[in-house]
Amino acid sequence: MEIYFYNTLTKQKEIFNPIDKNEVKIYSCGPTVYKDATIGNMRTNIFQDVLRRTLRYNGYKLKHVMNITDVGHLVSDADEGEDKMLKSAREENKTPLEIAEHYTKLFFKDLELLNIENPEIICKATEHIQEMIVFVKQLIDNGFAYETSTAIYFDISKLDKYPVLTNLELDNQKAGARINVDKEKKNPYDFALWIKAPENHLMKWESPWGLSYPGWHIECSAMSRKYLGEQFDIHTGGIDLIPTHHENEIAQSKGICGKIPANYWMHGEYLLINGGKMSKSLGNVYLLRDLIDRGYDPIVYKLFSYSCHYRNKLNFTWEGIDSTSKSLERLKQGYKLHLKGEDKIQQNIIKDYEERFHKAINDDLNMPLAMGVVWEVVREEVKCPELAELLLKFDSVLGLKINKASNIMEDEISEEVKNLINARIEARKNKAWAKADELRALINSKGYEIKDTRDGMEIKKIKGN
Repeated sequence: MEIYFYNTLTKQKEIFNPIDKNEVKIYSCGPTVYKDATIGNMRTNIFQDVLRRTLRYNGYKLKHVMNITDVGHLVSDADEGEDKMLKSAREENKTPLEIAEHYTKLFFKDLELLNIENPEIICKATEHIQEMIVFVKQLIDNGFAYETSTAIYFDISKLDKYPVLTNLELDNQKAGARINVDKEKKNPYDFALWIKAPENHLMKWESPWGLSYPGWHIECSAMSRKYLGEQFDIHTGGIDLIPTHHENEIAQSKGICGKIPANYWMHGEYLLINGGKMSKSLGNVYLLRDLIDRGYDPIVYKLFSYSCHYRNKLNFTWEGIDSTSKSLERLKQGYKLHLKGEDKIQQNIIKDYEERFHKAINDDLNMPLAMGVVWEVVREEVKCPELAELLLKFDSVLGLKINKASNIMEDEISEEVKNLINARIEARKNKAWAKADELRALINSKGYEIKDTRDGMEIKKIKGN
């Protein structure tokens, strides 16, 4: 079955034709590990996880590379301000290495909680300094870069076209509107490849231009080239990376070999909070652990993300998360009912469900449409293990662990509380309602809320416990 992806480069949906018919090569822009990853950041990782799973569902092997930016990303994307790692290190009174290690560990813990697969290759910027230096030297040799008193800049005037993803007409842009103009630049839109470090700068390396450190964009170009070659299949990231980071990656690669590095550029849209932007000033910067603190299984957020196409803005509300939490329990209960069922079902019905699900995910990862098929299977009046097996096959793409207990049940409920829950279940079976109510109150005193629904029992951790 053909796969279609929307390509930011061509502004249209295209049939996916990989360079190698057996293995798909992907590069994803990873985190800048100077602070916690937000649920907005995680939405991009969920989209990338679905992409991986969909390609593998179609029989492809994967070679997926993701970087860890632990140096070189300035506070402003316009080559000014201090390095984000250094700023965070100063604020938290730690070394840059300690900051990087701390937030890298938290990032991968969040991926684990969301059942997001790790790429085959994970590479840190600080471990590829020499590759970046070689890349910059080659750009200079090719006539695409020049040196000033403060940095090595890429000369965009040497390109046949810049930018290529946004198609902005730079001649019509007011100089300095996007960036402060460095008088030594040949063009205000030239960007830093390598930055000469001030004497008190903590993160710096020996280079042909003295003690210095990389610009933000050079790491991805150098590392994608090292692990995937001059050209690969797919480049992913958040939509915010298009106008600066990804444009400059393309420019750098064209300066090296004259080629755009990826054939397909895929971008996930923003997450909104109650219809607006996520902002510290508004107090609505949510982390995955904020959901856990309110008693939600983190996987709920993954399912919530499937309510909207990755290329559309997704509006986060706590009401939506609460509704999705109930949906996840219904989905798991539906799987169990099919697993225990003894009915028979016609094979053409199963085939129809499978083909429609497959067509949905292959249509630019259309998860809302795919979930529609999933719910049809869950609600199927015929209850049989074959439908449970089909749901598990779908879950190889969804990654919702529908055959597992929730993370909260597994990881956070003590043996004492589990025993109380089991005792209450037994009391209800025996219609010992007074005893069941007594056990509910005791469980509540331990920090957990129980709700009895027609689909089974829901257990939530009470906020603040």
